[in-house]
Amino acid sequence: MVDKDFFEKYMTVFLEQSSVLNLISKNDEKYLWEKHIFDSLSIEKVFTKYGKGKKLLDIGTGGGFPAIPIALAYPEVEVYPLDSIRKKINAIEKLKSELNINNLHPICERAENLHEKFDIITSRAVAPLKLITAYAAPLLNDNGYFVAYKSKKTEDEIAEAKDILKRRKLFISDIIEYRLPLEENYVRNLIVIKKS
Repeated sequence: MVDKDFFEKYMTVFLEQSSVLNLISKNDEKYLWEKHIFDSLSIEKVFTKYGKGKKLLDIGTGGGFPAIPIALAYPEVEVYPLDSIRKKINAIEKLKSELNINNLHPICERAENLHEKFDIITSRAVAPLKLITAYAAPLLNDNGYFVAYKSKKTEDEIAEAKDILKRRKLFISDIIEYRLPLEENYVRNLIVIKKS
């Protein structure tokens, strides 16, 4: 995983933006690396097992997580942060231009209005798995995969998503557990979903 120093400039520019637009909560600002960037970069565990693909869509990107850390760490992947809230996409545009992130392509739109296909789709802290899977499924390439970043309620969310997974001919390929580098025990999960 890329180390924290690599992200220093991004963290500075991000916090400047966040102070104006509230991209993350004030409490979280001091844990920007641990709770947001480190968490976003845990996708490395998935890339190692399943490959990176060329095009990644991040649904409901908000302040740009996991999209921007992924774009910075993997310049060979074209990353499309998607959000329907214009001020969030404007903030990402500004970060893109200040940090010169050429492989970042922000989109202000709702997921159901997209018609493009992607190798990888991510979503972090956006909506319940059953809902976000319904948005991701039609946008996924046949050999692609969808990664949902989830916390404690992983099993419950998977149970609730069973019908949509079956209807869309998807299956859960993997659940990768990891911990955030915090004193409290922050267990997180990456749910990897593929087409059957």
